[in-house]
Amino acid sequence: MAAAVKVYGPPLSTAVSRVLACLLEKDVPFQLLPVNMARGEHKKPDYLKIQPFGQVPTFQDESVTLFESRAISRYICDKYANQGNKGLFGTNPLEKASIDQWLEAEGQSFNPPSSVLVFQLAFAPRMKLKQDENLIKQNEAKLAKVLDVYEKRLGESRYLAGDEFTLADLSHLPNGQYLVNATDRGELFLSRKNVERWWGEIASRESWKKSVLLAEMLNVCVSIEMLCLSGRFKGAFFCYSRLLHLMIFFSRVSTVLL
Repeated sequence: MAAAVKVYGPPLSTAVSRVLACLLEKDVPFQLLPVNMARGEHKKPDYLKIQPFGQVPTFQDESVTLFESRAISRYICDKYANQGNKGLFGTNPLEKASIDQWLEAEGQSFNPPSSVLVFQLAFAPRMKLKQDENLIKQNEAKLAKVLDVYEKRLGESRYLAGDEFTLADLSHLPNGQYLVNATDRGELFLSRKNVERWWGEIASRESWKKSVLLAEMLNVCVSIEMLCLSGRFKGAFFCYSRLLHLMIFFSRVSTVLL
């Protein structure tokens, strides 16, 4: 049996979760090696040897090392074409071109404004950083225009690249998850009939639910570590109980946490 591929990075990262969801869709066993970015582990010499820009994720498959989540996802789909969701990246040139077309739309049109909103609305409050209201307003307007295009497209087909779920849809899940569930801007998706229907379908896929659950599990692990280090053992015990509960639901996923 081939060794599990390795993914380096925190699962709370949108780019890391994109790769994990792809691996789960393709039924590829993987080993997740968390990288603590708060402690600067992504800038240390050992990590820079495999990711010279000091970013996440980094992906290793035997002798192959890759970075950039969309490139990694394409590689996974091609390398493991005959397992899991076989049509995730298409099965012929036209399907692949259509999927790539919408992947480019996600990367160039959807991702820039949605990433700004995720940081400003979901992460800045956690990091006790001041939110930039002008930046939020500008990028909300930009994202609304993108979703208007999606609304029209999704009135013509079930998913972005056609009538089957593909990598083009999957790539929208990480930022969409934060905007719909962790901010007050979910209406950007839910106020558009076709986008709401599409979002409901892609966000309910088992691969994505497992990816979200994995992120929550590791977040709890970090909380336990921090509470123990500060001597707050009662809080740590509560978090440990929560972790055990999550592990019951995640027990069927072939993942190694190191």
